[in-house]
Amino acid sequence: MILFIEYPKCSTCQKAKKWLQERKVEFQDRHIVEERPTKEELKKWVAASGLPLKRFFNTSGMKYKELGLKDRLPTMSEEEQYDLLASDGMLVKRPLLIGDGFVIPGFKEKEWLEKL
Repeated sequence: MILFIEYPKCSTCQKAKKWLQERKVEFQDRHIVEERPTKEELKKWVAASGLPLKRFFNTSGMKYKELGLKDRLPTMSEEEQYDLLASDGMLVKRPLLIGDGFVIPGFKEKEWLEKL
């Protein structure tokens, strides 16, 4: 089963969800703020994605900018970054598509097509 983690008011999430529905992909929906990812989940997903931890931050989000993370992240330890991501779903890049053997942060149609 595919796990689709979204913020429903996010236009990219809405577009991605519609894309999945049009392709009749079955998925479990999860609200990123109401049920934010745990530190353990994030560690597992980052490892499965093969991507750097930084790719899991919502760098265009207001919260990211408010906290000045562009300048702070490079000086933070990996553990501190995971703690921060797990503390607020709005800091996490969305949507997140999680399936058997893959994790994709953000909506890139080409990547999604390859994995589904």
